[in-house]
Amino acid sequence: MSISSTKPSSSASTPAEGAAGAISLRWPWVLLGATSVIFHLGLIFHGLTPALVSRPLHMALILPWVLVFAARTRWQRISGALLTVLGVAACLWIAFHEGSLSDQYGFIDTPLQMAMGVLLIVAALEAARRAIGWPLPLVTLVALAYGVFGQYVPGEFGHPGLPMASFVGSLTIAEGGLWGELTAVSVGVVAIFVIFGAVLNAGEAGKGFMNLAGAMAGRLTGGGAKVSVISSALMGSISGSASANVASTGAITIPSMARLGYPRSLAAAVEAVASSGGQIMPPLMGAGAFVMVELTGTPYTEIMAAALLPAFLYFAAVWVGINAFATRHDLRPVAVEDRPPMREVVMTALFFAVPFAVLLERIFHAGNTPQYAASVAIFAGVALLLLNARLEVSGREFLSRLMEAMVTAGRQIATIGAIILCASLVIGVLALTGLGVKVTSGILALSGGALWPALLLTALACLILGMEVPTTAAYVICVSVAGPALTELGLPLLSAHLFVFWFALLSTITPPVCGAVFIAAGMADVNWLKVAARAMALGVGLYVIPLAMVAHPELLALGEQPLQAVVTGIVILGGLTALSFGLIARIHAVVRLALVALGLAVILGPWQGVIG
Repeated sequence: MSISSTKPSSSASTPAEGAAGAISLRWPWVLLGATSVIFHLGLIFHGLTPALVSRPLHMALILPWVLVFAARTRWQRISGALLTVLGVAACLWIAFHEGSLSDQYGFIDTPLQMAMGVLLIVAALEAARRAIGWPLPLVTLVALAYGVFGQYVPGEFGHPGLPMASFVGSLTIAEGGLWGELTAVSVGVVAIFVIFGAVLNAGEAGKGFMNLAGAMAGRLTGGGAKVSVISSALMGSISGSASANVASTGAITIPSMARLGYPRSLAAAVEAVASSGGQIMPPLMGAGAFVMVELTGTPYTEIMAAALLPAFLYFAAVWVGINAFATRHDLRPVAVEDRPPMREVVMTALFFAVPFAVLLERIFHAGNTPQYAASVAIFAGVALLLLNARLEVSGREFLSRLMEAMVTAGRQIATIGAIILCASLVIGVLALTGLGVKVTSGILALSGGALWPALLLTALACLILGMEVPTTAAYVICVSVAGPALTELGLPLLSAHLFVFWFALLSTITPPVCGAVFIAAGMADVNWLKVAARAMALGVGLYVIPLAMVAHPELLALGEQPLQAVVTGIVILGGLTALSFGLIARIHAVVRLALVALGLAVILGPWQGVIG
């Protein structure tokens, strides 16, 4: 997902994201957004709805946004409108015939059903293409081609062949493929948290994030950069998109750092690294955490507890890296007159503190599911839209903010949903053909049955795939084929998923395709390679913390063994500090090498028994 003044990229500013820059509040889109919000919230409070009803209706609400709303040319609008009409009709047909289709067990028995199935696959591919570009649809097309022609592939990677009626039917009229468990997560969980984020962003929560960050870090050395780290961590937790996070907070933080005299490449790198980390930051962690709940069967609260310390270490490493850069540059604090007054900090912080408090109280005290808790928090957020930053009530501003929230929510649900629907086809093919098992066997063979070579192979696959598809899709596809190999080699299930999820983020700051870097470099008007070099040094935690999770599993045991987890985290933080200063600070080369070696030894070394 990238834009750069020096390197264009189709996936950075996606069509949907481009539309976001100038959100249309014309009434048809407001009504469609409101319909999407009401539908997804209604599913939470309504109770059990058949999968072949809720999931096709979810897709029907997605198609207009990615095929028509984001269209940029007359041809795109016309073709998008036609495909939308046909696709929505096919989705409604599936929902209307849910009872009879569920008795067919995924086997198509009429030409009409085959036409509907093919149409749905085409619509899902085109929706993903328009939402995020060609890479993910191409991966999906290769998977579909393998499903159709895999019987002609020689050797162990071929398959016996699948009847077309069974292959297409399993992907489109049964609870698999398009309507599988990933889509269930998109419908019942991801959409709810997207609505939550849209409501917060429509009000004063974003200003509250910035003010709180300014009050906390503005007076420190490198204060401008540290404000960016805190605000981007807070914003990224609800946005779930590094690119969207850079585009929103970067518009404020990058110029602010430049005014303080920071090198523009450093300002852009700080924003790219901090925004990328938002996707691993509890309590929300973007869409990936909720997909992880479904794939692992692990309660959301356990995933959040396991992810908390690694996320803290990531941002702590960025913080330390800023201090290391202060040995090279004069990184001044934010001027006193530019820091928000405490009264304003407290008042604006309420706009995100109250909904977050409601969310966490409903999860931990009331014992509600995360999606139900988020639904209640959404209503608290909507109520706060009545108030401005001075806590004054304005009906006109409320209506404008509510309309903006509806359109933003509808568009973002559609963008993420299009990705998940397309990825669901890949997962469906892997399951039908047994390819996932074969790739797992291949990883085991290449690694020689050893865990660490398998981890490195998996990390490389995540980096390569993540260069071309969004983080969530890269995580889902990689964990589907590599996850079983890692667990078979003894890695706990949740550790394997967190490892893959973290490495799926690598492509946000790692060349040659580094989405967050391209966007930040474009906003700072500097060469993206300079930004990437500094981002990789600042974000070194993204490369080594997943390895530390494996080397020191206590790091993920905050919920079960809090003291041991915290002590482990402190030791690893010491290693990250040495590593960051070794990579960044202005010091003698021998000292640099010694610090890097010491840092890696502490982070990855076998010292568990010392603190046990």
